[in-house]
Amino acid sequence: MDFPLPPVGEGLIEVELVRWLVRPGDAVARGQGLAEVMSDKASMEVPSPFAGTITALAATPGTKIQVGQHLLSYNAVGDGAQTTSASGGHKPPEASSETFPDASSETSPDATRSETPLASGRAGAAAVASTARGAQAARSPSVTPSNGHSSNPQPPAAPSVRMLARKLGVDLTRVHGSGPHGRILLDDLTPFLAPKPSNGVRAATGTSGTDTSKFDFGVAGTRQKLIGLRRKIAEHMVESKRHIPHYSYIDECDMTDVVRLRSQLREPLAKAGVKLTYLAFFVKAVSRALKEVPIVNSTFDEAAGEVVLHDRYHIGVAVAAPNGLIVPVVKDTDKKDVATIATDIERLSSDAKAGKSKIDDLRGSTFTVTSIGGIGGLISTPIINHPEVGIMGVGKVVKRPVYDAAGTLRPADIVYLSFSFDHRVLDGAIGAAFGNAVMRYLHAPALLLLPEKLGG
Repeated sequence: MDFPLPPVGEGLIEVELVRWLVRPGDAVARGQGLAEVMSDKASMEVPSPFAGTITALAATPGTKIQVGQHLLSYNAVGDGAQTTSASGGHKPPEASSETFPDASSETSPDATRSETPLASGRAGAAAVASTARGAQAARSPSVTPSNGHSSNPQPPAAPSVRMLARKLGVDLTRVHGSGPHGRILLDDLTPFLAPKPSNGVRAATGTSGTDTSKFDFGVAGTRQKLIGLRRKIAEHMVESKRHIPHYSYIDECDMTDVVRLRSQLREPLAKAGVKLTYLAFFVKAVSRALKEVPIVNSTFDEAAGEVVLHDRYHIGVAVAAPNGLIVPVVKDTDKKDVATIATDIERLSSDAKAGKSKIDDLRGSTFTVTSIGGIGGLISTPIINHPEVGIMGVGKVVKRPVYDAAGTLRPADIVYLSFSFDHRVLDGAIGAAFGNAVMRYLHAPALLLLPEKLGG
């Protein structure tokens, strides 16, 4: 039987096939992911509405597929077809319930339904895609098999297990299943529940670390096709560099008072469920500075030859997701306090890393902030998020000896701020004025806690 691509979202008629989650011969259960597809930076899984055996795949990763187009072929359970095991043998169709169990054995009906719809498949598509590629590459000298299809089937596990694995960032292909036929049980994820030891330097500075083990570093001696989010990032970066004459501006900012204020607020806010990071202060400081230098809060309409100055303050926050850079947007930062901004950043970042960002969360930014401090860099020269006219890069907060106004040497928490601006719109003096405004608020962060009429 042929299975066509079902509707994947309102108004979407075409998507890109990023990765197969099954291969010919695999037995699948209802609700199991068949393929990962992407449209406009939003990744999602195509769930199976049938139970049966995959007989053929009709497309190669990287190709565009329209809704209704033939996606794959299968033999449904009950059609009299034999189910082929991974070892090449044959089992009766009913044996597939052991390999791909129904969720009712480990989870409630409500939990089962939450795993079935297409929208819920977005929750872990991006993270699973990246980690699974890494696991497959480690097992094989070639990234792409000769038939052009992924050869990394999903291990047997109930939807409740898959959901927990996504939340923990665990690659199920690296988990040993203790259930029948290697089925992964909830108990098999217990070792991953233990908290990881924190880095002493990061704990001292408050910079949130990034687990680089989740990124796909590639495999030496292989070729990788540029598809999915990686291809869209490449196209967007080329467009930015081709159209925008960048110039960079870097300054050193004393963060001592921000570090002190954050340490005072972190515990009470944590009790309220708010994770307060430095990034929230940076975003709020940028929002205030944009009101002082409105030309920076703009986009360039090249067709009309006009600079569009915005009266809304939507700050993009670059997130290093496992399968590529994503820029979710914190909306109306001028109307939100630091705690609310911190909550928005945490939600948007978690969604981006899990591959379930909504389209609306990725659109409408008027300025972007990107941070490399979590990995450890001091200075960067970020590429502007076209068609914006500016971006601010944030380095790692480090302890340095500095001289104060009286010439006394004292310890200070320092961060380097790296700005890139569109030289068609902004000259160096204006860029420096904007940078000075950002740093002025970071030097006196208590102002960021006050309403704008009182805080400047």
